[in-house]
Amino acid sequence: MKSRSLIVALMPAILVAACGGGGGGTTTNASGKQLDQVTLTLNWYPYGEHAPFYLGKKQAVFEKHGIDLKIQAGQGSQKTVQATGGGQTDFGWADTPALLAAVGQGVPVKSLGVYLQTTPASVQFFDEKNITKPADLKGKKIAGTAGDALSKTFPTFLKANGLAEADVQMQNTDPAGKIAAVISGQADALLGYASDQGPTMQEKAGKKVSYLRFSELGLNFYSNGLLASTKTLESRGDLVKRMVAATSEAWAAAEKDPQAAVDAMAGASEQLPSAQVLLDQFKTTVTLLHTDATKGMAPGINTAADWQTTIDTFAKAGVITKAEPPATYWDESVAPKG
Repeated sequence: MKSRSLIVALMPAILVAACGGGGGGTTTNASGKQLDQVTLTLNWYPYGEHAPFYLGKKQAVFEKHGIDLKIQAGQGSQKTVQATGGGQTDFGWADTPALLAAVGQGVPVKSLGVYLQTTPASVQFFDEKNITKPADLKGKKIAGTAGDALSKTFPTFLKANGLAEADVQMQNTDPAGKIAAVISGQADALLGYASDQGPTMQEKAGKKVSYLRFSELGLNFYSNGLLASTKTLESRGDLVKRMVAATSEAWAAAEKDPQAAVDAMAGASEQLPSAQVLLDQFKTTVTLLHTDATKGMAPGINTAADWQTTIDTFAKAGVITKAEPPATYWDESVAPKG
């Protein structure tokens, strides 16, 4: 994720280049039921985290709720948030800090519920580096992307664990280059998501990857979730509620059967990771679905207190300049049941 100033600079280009448009039409299924055509743009090319949406399509969960769902690859959370706010897609799947920053810049979007409520943010490295605790990062070269949420919150993570920014050497690279930097030895570790880069890096290098997870070391915040434009919320409220209900149901089904969920992704993208990486990614994702406040509840149910913690974290990190109340960013009225 880029800086907030870059978000503003990129906005016109993003809105022009966004993937596809919103649905708006209708289709009829085999039994004669009319379905709303709906587009969902992901935060990136499909990977294990997205398995519930594909399982929901395969098992007709979305169809049951009157939705003919089209899943589209994204090009980063910022672009997905912008495309959603601009009406180029009906719904988005994106990282919460990107949504917070965009709302602060006036983009008309709101979260419909965060699903990854425990952050997958982590420092990732090969076991051979003998890194077992934050103190072992002293003097290490860390690959990160300047201006994104991970890099902005990393100083807070270091401080929470008795370290200073000067204790590590940051190497700025684009998101796609971080894995290559670690595999080649140009960096000792990278900042990434335990549900994304780690399994891929492990498979490519044939070496075990380990993690220092922010959430286990004093720093947790909301990550990816479902969002819509305020216009969609106001004009298509019934559709929004059905989409939220179907999404929560699909995630619950995937949580019960991870293998079936990743199997449903077959053919989703030419860039799709291997079956084993997909499974590893989704099994990690399942561990991120709740905080202590939402354990036992349906996927996608949030609390105002958890939202406030996230907002405060990113205000302190400089991702947003003004901390607004949770209702500014999140529409609790459409929360799933259960």
